[in-house]
Amino acid sequence: MKTYSVHEALEKLRRYCAYQERCHKEVKDKLYSMQMIPDAVEQIIGTLVSENYLNESRFAQQFAHGKFSIKHWGKLRITRELKERAISDYDIRKALLAIDEEAYIEKIRDISSKKWQQLAGNTLKVRKQKLYQYLAYRGWETHLIYAEIDVLSTND
Repeated sequence: MKTYSVHEALEKLRRYCAYQERCHKEVKDKLYSMQMIPDAVEQIIGTLVSENYLNESRFAQQFAHGKFSIKHWGKLRITRELKERAISDYDIRKALLAIDEEAYIEKIRDISSKKWQQLAGNTLKVRKQKLYQYLAYRGWETHLIYAEIDVLSTND
């Protein structure tokens, strides 16, 4: 296992953070996997924050935007994933507020109707169950899921 000086580790982590937004937890895990001691980890993280390579708010915003627009996740799943990464409640709230409410409703309508079409061969009850599971797994709020199920099942 290669050992790193603080300077070498800092250079490596600058590239790591420049490549893609990272949260403190990911950087800490990376440093510990490099066999760095806790004092060095704190020093390197402090430097990365002061040089603006690491910014939890920016990470939360980009994470939320990406998971919503690309993976079609709802706010519950985004919140859960950000909490797993030890992001503050304040940053999570700020990131979720950045998601446009109209776009959010439009997205659940789009993915619901596509999934509803895919489930066409099933009974109404099965279609409702499968759509609910599909959307709940992706972190959409229950009241929105039921509203979509009602709309789609009455239009059938």
